[in-house]
Amino acid sequence: MEPISEATIRASFINCSKGEASRIKLPADFRDTPWADLDFYGWVDPAAPQRAAILLPRAEGPVAVLLRKAERGSNASAARSSMCQVCLTDHAAGGVSLFTAPLAGAAGRNGNSVGEYLCADLACSLYLRGKKHPKLRLVRFEETLTLPEKIDRALTKLSAFTSRIAAA
Repeated sequence: MEPISEATIRASFINCSKGEASRIKLPADFRDTPWADLDFYGWVDPAAPQRAAILLPRAEGPVAVLLRKAERGSNASAARSSMCQVCLTDHAAGGVSLFTAPLAGAAGRNGNSVGEYLCADLACSLYLRGKKHPKLRLVRFEETLTLPEKIDRALTKLSAFTSRIAAA
């Protein structure tokens, strides 16, 4: 992924107002982002941990979506392991979270949203490349796919998610 400026990121949001996009805080280490290792840019707002965003590069220009991270409940399922639906990384409890996104346009303003289970830190690209490892997981399932095939699969899934958000 090519480096992207903060102004370009903020102008790329499709499911929130310009005011909401301006209030999203980027990580403190944004300037040190390892762009070459990323297929998309995702972050959790350091000022509001329940708010997150992802930016997906596309040929016609980047597309960013505002997400809401589900609060961890005290139910029994929180103690189980789970798998990210984009990169298929298996995490111990708390490593995957449900992220919901309001739909673009009038549907989103009416409260309609879609959701997806993603790595809680949105570091799917780093997990795919083996540059980051899930906490408390001693065994990683090996796939026969090559890295480019895994990246293509992840981008296809993420693109489908952002397309569902934009379709409204």
